[in-house]
Amino acid sequence: MVLSRALLGPFIVVLSWRLQRPEVLLGIIIAAAFLSDVFDGILARRWGTATAALRIGDSIADTIFYFGVLAAIILRHCPVLWQRADWLATLLVLELIRMVFDWVKYRRISSYHTYAAKLWGISLAAASIALLCFNRGYRLLTLAIFLGILCDLEGLAISLVLRRWTHDVRSLRAALKLRGLPAEMKLE
Repeated sequence: MVLSRALLGPFIVVLSWRLQRPEVLLGIIIAAAFLSDVFDGILARRWGTATAALRIGDSIADTIFYFGVLAAIILRHCPVLWQRADWLATLLVLELIRMVFDWVKYRRISSYHTYAAKLWGISLAAASIALLCFNRGYRLLTLAIFLGILCDLEGLAISLVLRRWTHDVRSLRAALKLRGLPAEMKLE
């Protein structure tokens, strides 16, 4: 399921570029990718195969897929993104900073799968479907971008707190507990 999501990223770009009216197909692909993201985690935990490598692969597949969705939105709704260019640039820069920071600190990307990331994923899928399928959801897209920024800030804070690489850290509070700091402690 993880590999299929990674392959759907470039595929959704090709569909957006080549087809005149791909709306329904794009919606099906985004919904299928979202559901595969939900169920691959559930199944991996149930089957005891939720390894660090699989969790990293899942994060990479999500990134590839949603960059494909971003490219599809650029192809089909570029003015909508220009209206949010500052916030979108902030989100993309934060994504890059997190990847570079984690690579320098841990020699691999993070794969926290936080609650904030799950909320961001839901909002991103909903906003993408609304925009690409129904030409609506502009506020939902803005919300998804803001949630992405918050998610990246939390991920960066988790990486700052953790001494060594750990996957599946659900929140900054959980990271503080892993480090042995009181969760109520204020970060100064």
